[in-house]
Amino acid sequence: MEEIYVSQPLTIQRIMELLELHPELAKIKCPPSLYSRTPSKYLDALLNLGVVVEPEKRMGRPPKYGDKEFKMVDELLSRGRTPQEIARETGIPLKSVYPLIQSKLTRGRPPKYDNKTISIVKELHGSGKSAREISEQLDIPLRSVYFLIQR
Repeated sequence: MEEIYVSQPLTIQRIMELLELHPELAKIKCPPSLYSRTPSKYLDALLNLGVVVEPEKRMGRPPKYGDKEFKMVDELLSRGRTPQEIARETGIPLKSVYPLIQSKLTRGRPPKYDNKTISIVKELHGSGKSAREISEQLDIPLRSVYFLIQR
């Protein structure tokens, strides 16, 4: 009674090859995605030959860091620490810190002007002030004022 694991699609040719290579074959295990794509007539034919096909979910490498490390990293991130600082403080490699905080990070550079500044620029522009006047009043570069007005 032999059991094998396959990760290639079960075609007629593949099934015949497996039966020739493994005459005592009793069970074929495969990934769930492969099992769902295998035609039912192939599964029935194998079952008639006494070979059971089962989906088997194989988990990859087990995670190295658990809930304790995740909570510690999350707490440091909420305190405003950068990933580099978190790696230094916890001793966890930087490449391992990023997956732990991936959901908390925002992509790209942080905005230079907050929402309050943007609304002030838009209000001043709406009240008839020119971009140059807004730039001088708020001490913001003229290019940035134009950009914020169009945002």
